[in-house]
Amino acid sequence: MGEEALMKRGIIVVPDMLANGGGVTVSYFEWLKNIEHVSPGRMTKKYQEQRNLKILETLGYKLPSASPHMKNLQGAKEIDIVYSGLQEIMETATLDHWNFAVEKDLNFRDACFGRSIDKIY
Repeated sequence: MGEEALMKRGIIVVPDMLANGGGVTVSYFEWLKNIEHVSPGRMTKKYQEQRNLKILETLGYKLPSASPHMKNLQGAKEIDIVYSGLQEIMETATLDHWNFAVEKDLNFRDACFGRSIDKIY
């Protein structure tokens, strides 16, 4: 088996069930967006813009609304929010499964299967 050969060489194989979790997660984000009929970017963009302006005002800066620097204060785009959420979820899941592998002395694939079964149980 290819995975065994890679493991013998010290190469870590990311289990497919963990790697495919990214696509499932983004599909979940899309589902949430469709249920609410509002994109995540719309919910946070204006808040971020206002917060950025408030920080500048606190520091003593006042930018006119026509200033070319205003474009640098715009809130995050929807894709940025999706990437941020995806990164958080995938990093947490990977660390959780990796720690399970170390704790139980399992290879990464077996740890993902075992941890998944453990979570369902």
